[in-house]
Amino acid sequence: MDKDTPMTMKDIARELGISVATVSRALSDSPRISEERRKSIQTFAREHNFYPNAIGEALRHSRVMPMRVIGVIVPEFTHYYFSSILTGIEEAASARGYNIMVALSDEKYEREVRICENFHRNKVCGVIVSQAKDTHNYDHYQKLIDGGIPLVFYDRICTGVNASRVVVDDYLGAYNAVTHLIESGCKRIAFYGSPMQMQISKNRYNGYVDALLKHGLAVDEKIVRVCDNRGDAETITPEILALDHRPDAFFAVNDDTAIGILYTVKRAGFKVPDDISICGFTNGQRAIACDPMLTTVEQRGHLVGEEAAEILMDKVEGLSPIEKIEKRVVRTRLIIRGTTK
Repeated sequence: MDKDTPMTMKDIARELGISVATVSRALSDSPRISEERRKSIQTFAREHNFYPNAIGEALRHSRVMPMRVIGVIVPEFTHYYFSSILTGIEEAASARGYNIMVALSDEKYEREVRICENFHRNKVCGVIVSQAKDTHNYDHYQKLIDGGIPLVFYDRICTGVNASRVVVDDYLGAYNAVTHLIESGCKRIAFYGSPMQMQISKNRYNGYVDALLKHGLAVDEKIVRVCDNRGDAETITPEILALDHRPDAFFAVNDDTAIGILYTVKRAGFKVPDDISICGFTNGQRAIACDPMLTTVEQRGHLVGEEAAEILMDKVEGLSPIEKIEKRVVRTRLIIRGTTK
């Protein structure tokens, strides 16, 4: 190990042949470990210059601390859902005396890595994050955890890292939306989703597929596309409408994409919802600013942000064990408006 690289709890665990959880308990003086073993692990840590997150350690042992800073990573600011989550995080944090340090990954992996490094250097007491679309390597997340910094994912979770997370019920939200389209008479439903390496994309696609199969409809990959923004929707949709057997409905991964579909379908001369039905996923302000107003799945981003912040602050303050993995699901609901029958 490079002598200039700070030792982490993971390094200590590897050297001593024990779990990271055991190291964490020993360093926090947990009574779940014998005194002899605690002292042995603590002595090893001191001898090898292990320095835990100073702010996090202080907060876990004191309710009075002049600086309580939570790092928050947002993939993009223009999306209503992320802005509503950020509002929920800020309100929950402020109510308990914390400030937030917000950084934009702009959907870029390299930028996300730099943000994590900056958070670590600035000794934030915890990090709340939704991963970028092109993130495939998760070492930067694991480094935070190994350094004793609590981590909570929201919306786009990372299945490669064992950390707490708050998500909406993407599968059921998609299943209910597609079921509504089918029950309103639609037989050929196109799916526009995000890249499939993201868990939310897989969950929504699976909900879409299962709703079709449940009602005896076939899945046609010709009308399943990776498309999660308005610009791409306006480019791709004319191709889909030109198919010999065009869709009579579209289910989109978010409202912006759905509005791009709506604009393109109307421009092509089709009536919505008489000829083609459209359903989105967010329920932001734009859903009621279009004509007709958009049927969509409400995600309740404000509550997602609140839940993520509460999980993190409980870990920082020692109210919940730092090694305990919490998984919370926020329920969605279908909001039926003018783009479906």
